[in-house]
Amino acid sequence: MSAMSSGALPRLLAKLRNALARNPFETYLADVSGVIHVGAHLGQERDLYARYGLAVLWIEPLEAHFRELERNIASYPSQRAVRALVTNVDGVEHTFHVASNTGASSSILELAMHADAWPDVHYVAETRIVGTTLPSLLAAEGIDPSAYDALVVDTQGADLLVLQGAEPLLDGFGYVQVEAPDFEAYRGCGLVTDIDALLAAHGFAEIARRTIGRHPSGGRYYDLLYRKRTRTR
Repeated sequence: MSAMSSGALPRLLAKLRNALARNPFETYLADVSGVIHVGAHLGQERDLYARYGLAVLWIEPLEAHFRELERNIASYPSQRAVRALVTNVDGVEHTFHVASNTGASSSILELAMHADAWPDVHYVAETRIVGTTLPSLLAAEGIDPSAYDALVVDTQGADLLVLQGAEPLLDGFGYVQVEAPDFEAYRGCGLVTDIDALLAAHGFAEIARRTIGRHPSGGRYYDLLYRKRTRTR
């Protein structure tokens, strides 16, 4: 029995390594040198990015989350954080709704069918924040966008707005990872088809998707990964 157990562990580890190697949402990181992550929350992916030795710019709008994010990445010298709300236009004030699930579902958009899929999630507070586009934010912070060749957007329904504001920079990215539903999770949110169309216009093609949530009527929330057909840098 002990011999079988000792042999089973290496096989299990090998299986896990092989499964990981086939996960495009991680393996693409070996092909980039830096990531801009919009909608950082608490920087949950910090260890993953560090394993690949990436330069990381985290962007998070909520002050309490931003302070914890700064503490979480303090031991990673190649990772930095900026507090900002990234949207599609500069200088417009938004009501930012704070969600009950430690802020994970917080958004500038009202909840819609999200409540059917996640009935325990609701808004518990709100704050007013002035938005900025990604190009304007990088310019204001003196950040060279060429240091980052992957863009990750996780802004709870506002992902399309972030991408619209970032269009002047999109041609410089090799990969874009974004969350999007095929149902109206948030009121007026961008859908998968909207994300597809915008990124296709900039030469990106979807290379992977995974389901991260389901609506009772059959709709799904996806993590989507796009690759530039022709890399410019």
